Amino acid sequence: MLLKNAKIINPIDNFEDFADIRIQDEIITEIGKNLMPVSNEQVIDLTGKVITPGLIDMHCHLREPGFNAKETIKTGIASAINGGYTAICPMANTNPVTDNATTLTYCISKAKEVSQIGFFPICAVTKGLSGEKIVNVSELISLGAIAFSDDGKPLENMHLLREALKYINSHNKIIISHSEDSSLVNSGVINEGIISTKTGLKGIPAITESLAIARELEIVRAIQGKYHFAHISTKRSVELIRQAKKDGLNVTCETAPHYFSLSEDDIKDYDAKYKVNPPLRTKEDLQAIIEGLQDGTIDVIATDHAPHTVREKQLPIQNAPMGIAGFETALSVTINFLVQNGKLSLMEAIRKLTSNPAKILKLKNRGDIRTGKEANLTVIDPNEQITVDASKFKSKCRISPFDGMTLKGAVKMTIIKGTIHNIG
Repeated sequence: MLLKNAKIINPIDNFEDFADIRIQDEIITEIGKNLMPVSNEQVIDLTGKVITPGLIDMHCHLREPGFNAKETIKTGIASAINGGYTAICPMANTNPVTDNATTLTYCISKAKEVSQIGFFPICAVTKGLSGEKIVNVSELISLGAIAFSDDGKPLENMHLLREALKYINSHNKIIISHSEDSSLVNSGVINEGIISTKTGLKGIPAITESLAIARELEIVRAIQGKYHFAHISTKRSVELIRQAKKDGLNVTCETAPHYFSLSEDDIKDYDAKYKVNPPLRTKEDLQAIIEGLQDGTIDVIATDHAPHTVREKQLPIQNAPMGIAGFETALSVTINFLVQNGKLSLMEAIRKLTSNPAKILKLKNRGDIRTGKEANLTVIDPNEQITVDASKFKSKCRISPFDGMTLKGAVKMTIIKGTIHNIG
């Protein structure tokens, strides 16, 4: 096929210009201006659109096996493709936990049955997410594990973390940390602050996250390891990681779209669609997250797609589980709240959605638009206005704090290995 007349944004070599892209047998074979069609070639006019590397989500939850009522691998992949994602990295908190060869092989084979999407599983650090015994790292890597995380539960045994980090880093892989001091969570529901006081809901203090990050950074410093922090949400967390980078520590981190677009002030009517973990923080924290994205402290925007059933999320906020659907709003929220208002250039936003996660996870053929590379592309219209309708999500979880919100920025097409998936 021949993609004509779009602007191409490729962060890996800072390329931003109008050009055409020729694709043959899943591979980008030519990029240039005014390319002429050859016989039997499908020509697609993308005037007014932008072609980016295919979006990569390095943090999501697909729930299968074990929690298929919330999401399945099939519905999760459909949701991801609808959001412009050509590669996803599902976390291990399934049932059984993805901590063994059988479960990992099942997930990979199930994904292959559904789609050619890049499917890069993240396996547990400890067996059963128990925080007690390290998994068989080498076996899981040989079967396709891209990284390791007990996400959903913090690693609080510092001796175990130290040993796991040395072991996993020796295999050239990273740990992705769910940084949290569980003793401070104390069954909290929302951020501890003015809103929790006004509503009477039990609060989760910001120090829950930053205290855990501080001690984990000392482990990383002591052994000179490589480490990634998930879903950063507080000002102090950003400050700690910024200083760690200045000190030369090999650390990276991510945030999720809801942490730079929503705050605790947006929580209304005890509605569980605003209940996430970590919780929505203060406006001051939100501003710090944006500044962390601007100065490079925060490397990646990940969805933390964490689906639950509609019935579960319609429970009172005190009883509902934490998590929301994230795939199908991430690009629009990023463009609307960061690009349209000048907080980030489109190039920088796309970098955090594509080439940066590819670099951190060492994903070949991902996050790049150059000749000879696999044709994994996302076509977007950064100026198109959309109204979020969660009832039309491909995900089983049709719950979103952005439901009904009008945003600028739309996914128009997802191309995976040269195959087009039209959106909407």
